Amino acid sequence: MSSIGRIRPGRAADLPAVLELWKADVRDRRRDSVPGGASLLALGSRFDWDAKSRVIVDPTGRLMGAVFVTSRSTPAGVLANLDVAGAGDAAVELTRWALRFSHAAGAALAHLFVGKGHGDGLAELGLARARPWWRMDRSLTEALPEVAPIPGYDLVDRRGATRGSWGQMHNQSFADHWRFAPRSEDELLIGKAPEMCLMALTSIGRAPVAITICQIEMFDSDERAQPVGLVSSVGTIPEHRRRGLARWLVSVGLVRLRDSGARVASLYVDGWNETRAHEAYFKLGFALAFEADVWEIELA
Repeated sequence: MSSIGRIRPGRAADLPAVLELWKADVRDRRRDSVPGGASLLALGSRFDWDAKSRVIVDPTGRLMGAVFVTSRSTPAGVLANLDVAGAGDAAVELTRWALRFSHAAGAALAHLFVGKGHGDGLAELGLARARPWWRMDRSLTEALPEVAPIPGYDLVDRRGATRGSWGQMHNQSFADHWRFAPRSEDELLIGKAPEMCLMALTSIGRAPVAITICQIEMFDSDERAQPVGLVSSVGTIPEHRRRGLARWLVSVGLVRLRDSGARVASLYVDGWNETRAHEAYFKLGFALAFEADVWEIELA
C-alpha cells in the first residue's frame, strides 16, 4: 500500500479504466494519442499483465494510474520501455516500481516518453531528459507532394520484393540511429497491407536500398481527422542517402494512404536525428503536432 492507494498487478479487465486514463493523458497533453487497435489487441490477449504491469487503485477501487513494461534488445543491452498512464504522485510511484522491476529483470537501460513539460518527479527517480521526440502530421485531403521517381532506382511493394529483405533493410538503415534495436521481418510487416510496404531497389542489380512502411489506424479521443495514415520505418542505407529516396517513398505512401481512405498522415521522428530527417518531412508538408521528451536512466 502506497500513500496514494493500493498497488497491485494489472489485469485485462482493467483495460477500460486504463483507456480512460490514456484519454485524460491525451487531453492534458501528457501523451499524443490513445494506443490504436493493434496495440490494444496485444494488451488484451498477449501481454503478461501479472508480471509486467501494475496499477494503483484508491479505497473505492477507482484506477489512479497504470504502468506497462516492455523490452527489446539493443547494442547497449536490454532497453525497458515504460508506458505510464496517469499523473502526479501515482505516476511517479508506478514509475518507481517499473524501474525496480526493469533492473531486477536485467535491463541495462530504461526510458519513457512523456509530453513536453510533464516530467515532474522523474529527475528525482534518477531519470534524465535524453532528447525530444516529435509527432509530425499533414492533411491528406489537400494537394499532396509530387511523386518524383529517382533515376537509377525502381520502386516495389511487398508483392514485388524478395521475402527476407525487409528486416535486413530496416536494420541496415537504422543501425547508426539512436537506440537502434534490430527488428525481424515478421515484426515489421505483421498486419500491414502489401501495397503499403514500399522498397526502393537499384535498377541495376536490384539491390534493396530504402524502405517505408505505412498503415491505416483509428484512434479514440483524437484531435486528428480519422482514419489516420501512419508512416514508419522511413530508412535508407548510408551509401544511398541524400538522393531523395525517402521523399520518393513517403510521397508514394501518402498517395496510397489517401486512396485507401486515410484523411491525415502522421509520423514520428527523433528531434535530434543526426540525418535531420525532419527537414525532409517539413518539405513534404508535415508540421510539428506534438512534442514529447524521452526520459532515460542507466540501470546496469
